[in-house]
Amino acid sequence: MTKNPISPFYAIQSLWQHRQLILDMAGRDALGKYKGSRLGIIWSLLTPVFMLAIYTFVFSEIFRARWTSASQSKAEFAIALFSGMIMFNLFSEIINRAPTLIVSNANFVKKIVFPLEILACVSLFSAMFHMLVSTAVLLLFQLIMNTYLPWTVLLLPFAVLPLALLCLGISWFLSALGVFIRDVGQTIGLLVTGLMFLSPVFFPLSAIPEKWQGLARLNPMVFPIEMARDVLVWGKTPDWAEWGIYLLMTMVVAWAGFVSFQKTRRGFADVI
Repeated sequence: MTKNPISPFYAIQSLWQHRQLILDMAGRDALGKYKGSRLGIIWSLLTPVFMLAIYTFVFSEIFRARWTSASQSKAEFAIALFSGMIMFNLFSEIINRAPTLIVSNANFVKKIVFPLEILACVSLFSAMFHMLVSTAVLLLFQLIMNTYLPWTVLLLPFAVLPLALLCLGISWFLSALGVFIRDVGQTIGLLVTGLMFLSPVFFPLSAIPEKWQGLARLNPMVFPIEMARDVLVWGKTPDWAEWGIYLLMTMVVAWAGFVSFQKTRRGFADVI
């Protein structure tokens, strides 16, 4: 039996070779969520705005949370909160979906020539569409409230790139595992929810007690959330050395996830 290639170069080649198929499937997937609804794609705008309003009210009014000072306006708090939500929502949408990615596309498993490895990338691109919509909402809101945007917003892709690699690797691993262990989906949902409240989405990293700072930085979502907030809100350039280390680590995660997917994919058809 022919072994499935596990080289990272094969993964890159396969994704590039099937780029048009990935884009077509991602487009159908992103828009398919709103099929049959009256408002259609407008829901992709309304959902993040609604959640932003709820979270801002709860944390700024009830918990009296602040990012910089007590005099900080609700608008400033909302912008800081929303920037973190955008990055975490990208992660959660992909990871929550990963365990059922292969099972829900069982018809593709039976097709020997279909490149199953692209399904994780399809999920990534679909989630990135919603992220772009939310980012556009954030930038428009920030422009209205502050009348300007920092030039560092152009650096956002550098924050997204390593996060995308992290999501891709975890998605490959979980999608393969979910074929054999169906309870993975429920477990991952709980873990992602817990991770959201442990990540600096609703609070700055500096709010964590000093004795827990080192442990908190082990959270893989800390760096992309903090970097996105720096470039989108505070106008700060990232620590490029730290970015390089994080990028290298996510590349390893992506490759490890791809290897696990390729090693187990031969058994998909037997289980499904």
